[in-house]
Amino acid sequence: MGLIVSDMINKITFNQTYKEIMQQPYTLYATFETIRSNKEQIVKFLRDRDIDRNSKIIFSGAGSSAYIADSIVCLYKKDGFLDVRSVPTTDIITNPAFYLDREKRVVDISFGRSGDSPESVAAYDIINKFCNNPSHIIITCNSKGALAEKARNNKNTLALIMPDLTNDRSLVMTSSFTSMMLAGLLLKNIKVIEEEKNRIEEAVAFGKSLLENPSFAAHVSKMTELPIERAVFLGSGPLKGIARECNLKLQEMTDGRIICEYDSFMGLRHGPKAVIKHNTMVVYLLSDENYTNMYEFDLIKQVNTENHPALQVVVSRSKMPVDFSDIVDMELNDPTSFSLADNEYKYIPFVFVGQLLGYSFCTEKGLNPDNPSVSGTISRVVNGVKIYEYKI
Repeated sequence: MGLIVSDMINKITFNQTYKEIMQQPYTLYATFETIRSNKEQIVKFLRDRDIDRNSKIIFSGAGSSAYIADSIVCLYKKDGFLDVRSVPTTDIITNPAFYLDREKRVVDISFGRSGDSPESVAAYDIINKFCNNPSHIIITCNSKGALAEKARNNKNTLALIMPDLTNDRSLVMTSSFTSMMLAGLLLKNIKVIEEEKNRIEEAVAFGKSLLENPSFAAHVSKMTELPIERAVFLGSGPLKGIARECNLKLQEMTDGRIICEYDSFMGLRHGPKAVIKHNTMVVYLLSDENYTNMYEFDLIKQVNTENHPALQVVVSRSKMPVDFSDIVDMELNDPTSFSLADNEYKYIPFVFVGQLLGYSFCTEKGLNPDNPSVSGTISRVVNGVKIYEYKI
C-alpha cells in the first residue's frame, strides 16, 4: 500500500476507517463484478418498467448519498438522458410537490449506505403515494436495511446490494460512497457492461496512484503541522459533487475543528472566496477539458495572488502548466493515459484525497477516526428525525 500506510498506521490504533479507505481499489472491482453478475435481472427490470433515456429520473439520497447523485446526474445528462435531476431525500419529504410529478412516471434511483435513514424510507413512501406508478432502483450497502426490505415486497422496486465490505463500519462514508457511485454509473451502461472492464481497471489504477502516492505521504505530516482552520474544495461539473463530499469528509472527521466550504471554480468568486484566509487550505479538483481548464487556471492564479492561502493542493489527470510550479504546494497526477471524457469512472477516485486529508487531520488532532464526533452530534445513521404523515 505504499509509504502512506506505514506513516499513518503507526499514529493510531483504531484503523477501521483507514482500512475502509485503502480497500477501495478492491471494493470497486467487487462492485463491478456484483453489478455484472446481476445484469440479466437489471435489464429485465428496466425493460419491464419501460425505463430508458426518455424517462424522468430522480437521483436521491441524504448527506454523502446525495452528493453521489450530484456527481452522476451530470454524466447521465451528458450521455443523452433527457430528464434527470438530483434531489436529496431531505427535500423530497419536506416539499414533495416542488420536486415530484403526479402525471409523468418517475424513476427514483436512491442511494443509501444503511438503507435505514428515516428520510430515505419516508421519501420512498411519499414517492409511491404522490406519483403515478413510480419505479424505484435502490442502491445500498446493507442487505438487511429498511430500503432493501421494501424491494422484497414491491414489484416496482429493484434493490442492488453492494458487497458487504462496502457497508462501512466507521461513522464516515468511504467505501460505501465510491461503491454506490460506481454502481450508479454502471446502471446506465448495463447493456454493455462487459465492455466496461478495461475502463474500470483504468479508474482503479488512478485510485491506487492517489492512495499510494509517496508525494502525498511525504507532504501529509507537513500539512497537518500547519495551522489550518479552514479548507475549500473546488470542482467543475461532476467534480463539484466530489468536492462537496471531500468538504464533508474533512469537516466531520475533524469534528468541525476545520470548517470547510465547497464550490465550482467559477462560483467561488461570487462571495464564497471571502472565506479563504492565511489559515486556509484550498484543494483544486481539476477537469481535463481544455476549455474548462482555462477558467480553472485563471481562478487558481487569482486565489494565489489575492487570498494567499496557507496551502494549495491540485488533483488532476495530467501535469499542470510549468508556470504553476511556484503556486501549487502539492500536485497529485494521474499516470495513465485515459482522459475523463473517455472514462467517466475516473471521476470517482478524486474523492480519495478528501478522505485521506480527513483521516490525516483527524489523527493529528487526536480524534478517533472511526467515531470522530466527540459530542455525539453526528451518528452513523442519522437520529432525531421525526417523520410526519404526508396527505394528498
